[in-house]
Amino acid sequence: MKFRPNTLRSISPALGVFLGVFVLRLFVLERLTESQFLLPTGGDMHFYNEWALRILRGRWSEQTAFYGLPLYAYLLAGIYKLCGYNPFVPGFLQAGLEGGTAVLIYQLGIRVFASEETGRRGQIIGLSAAFGWAFFQPAQAYSVILMPTVWLVIVFWFVVWDIVRRRAAPPLPVCLLLGVLIGFTAMGIATILFLFPLVVAAFFLRWKAVLSSQWARLALFAVGIFLGASPAALHNYFIARDPVFLSAHGGVNFWIGNNPQANGYPRFPPGLRAGQKAMLKDSIDTAERAAGHPLKRSEVSAYWSQKARAWIKQNPGAWLQLLGIKIGNFWNAFQYDDLSIIDTLRAEGVIFPGIRFGIVAALALPGLFLTWRKFPLSRWMAAAVLLHLFSLMGVFVTERYRLAAVPGLLLFAAAGLWEFWHAGANAHYRRAVFYLGLLALSTWFVSLPQRAPSLWALESYNSGLRALQSKNLAAAEEKLDLAYAYVPKNAELNFALGNLRLAQGNKVAAKQFYLTVLQLDPRHQGSYNNLGVLAFDENRWSLAADFFAKALEEDEHNAKTLYLLAKAHFRAGDLAAARGEIAQAIKLSPTQPEFIALREEMERKVKAPPQE
Repeated sequence: MKFRPNTLRSISPALGVFLGVFVLRLFVLERLTESQFLLPTGGDMHFYNEWALRILRGRWSEQTAFYGLPLYAYLLAGIYKLCGYNPFVPGFLQAGLEGGTAVLIYQLGIRVFASEETGRRGQIIGLSAAFGWAFFQPAQAYSVILMPTVWLVIVFWFVVWDIVRRRAAPPLPVCLLLGVLIGFTAMGIATILFLFPLVVAAFFLRWKAVLSSQWARLALFAVGIFLGASPAALHNYFIARDPVFLSAHGGVNFWIGNNPQANGYPRFPPGLRAGQKAMLKDSIDTAERAAGHPLKRSEVSAYWSQKARAWIKQNPGAWLQLLGIKIGNFWNAFQYDDLSIIDTLRAEGVIFPGIRFGIVAALALPGLFLTWRKFPLSRWMAAAVLLHLFSLMGVFVTERYRLAAVPGLLLFAAAGLWEFWHAGANAHYRRAVFYLGLLALSTWFVSLPQRAPSLWALESYNSGLRALQSKNLAAAEEKLDLAYAYVPKNAELNFALGNLRLAQGNKVAAKQFYLTVLQLDPRHQGSYNNLGVLAFDENRWSLAADFFAKALEEDEHNAKTLYLLAKAHFRAGDLAAARGEIAQAIKLSPTQPEFIALREEMERKVKAPPQE
């Protein structure tokens, strides 16, 4: 078979875009492997990784409805099963997906903005937007860490591209497969379901076919969504015996996004700790305490949803104001990275210098306005961006949550710059001035300052925490002290300062910070645990045991804390209690050498003859 030169020329730019972005992401991944951040130690990355490892150990189901979307954890488990435990492999696959996303951006630019009089316009806009994606810093960071974000982005924009490229309605099997793709992806990130109205609109406004056949296609598409999501639903209905479609954690997310203290970002209300694992545990414990008995996961979700709906019903004005704040947060240049990963990887030289959301949003808004009438296909991209924005209004805005909108915004930004250049080159000065006016207005809008002290403290706190983890105590002290100046009454910040003082050898100051934490959050497991360690070092065995027991009230399956409690009981002379605690610790972690050594020491104590 011979390839015609025209065919090769049409393929080469797309292949170049893929390889360019793929190689850049591989450079980032290679830098990540040389840093201390490849293996996750906390946050959502650790949550998914730990879940995947539990699946590998045979705990493929907790016998309760999923409390967290399951797809990515099972995907990681499958990768680890085939390739061994190595987070490099998921990062490599995600680098390939990033190349695919860049190709979709390029192809959308050609489809949406090409025209007969300026045939190269679409290609230039597509290439410019793909280049922006290559160096968009949040995309660089999330492409290589253990998070499902990049999987959502490529599926999201594949669906939009499929809508734009077709003029005729797809065959019935394709409608089914498109639904399966969206439903299957929803098991990883449920916001993909907000593309449903866009596809429905495409059936009746974009794809030409006989009306009666369109209803059949729409029905197959809907069936495909349920088939794609069916593994999660079947698990919840038949194994957990709980009527949950995907995951039961939506209720607590709804409450975090809609409560009296909500600020449009994931600000945790009283009773819920930050961090995926701690937050989910607190949400279950709080709901069960309120009910007075154990609850199914669907009942836990209903508890939090009812609280949120009650607050909205009682405070409609405040809720509408909160929606306005969330819309502003979505477009704002302020970067709320709840995983603390973007600036960390930038500071460590893992990701390349590049652009952030603020500059993209400022350029995209005038581009969207100018291209809405001139390029009708751009309306599908605009609708996709707005639907994604709408999907966040029920919860909150973070940098990773709004990342799925960025490919479309990059295309609008590039199109707006093209319109400005074209207007200037052809002496259409009124249009050029109009663009500059829109740009000034959008720049003002996205640059509105965030005034809450806790938001300004966030970056310093996260940077200080990373510096503490990497043993850079001087940098940690500088950053954490700055954050403390903003929010001295934050429990997690006081805990971090206690850990810093402990690392500096100042145990008295560390103890004071931990006690302050317990005044602010009486259920703080880490403070109880660390106070127990300090009491143990002072040979105050009974006090240490009390602290460890309080820590276990918050996480009764923590093998390390069980080991420490056993050790404290052993040193205090309570051999029976010590043997019971170490037996539980070894049951949870049977290969831990220090656990086994302590048990053997206890057995020798039992067998030793009594001293006269």
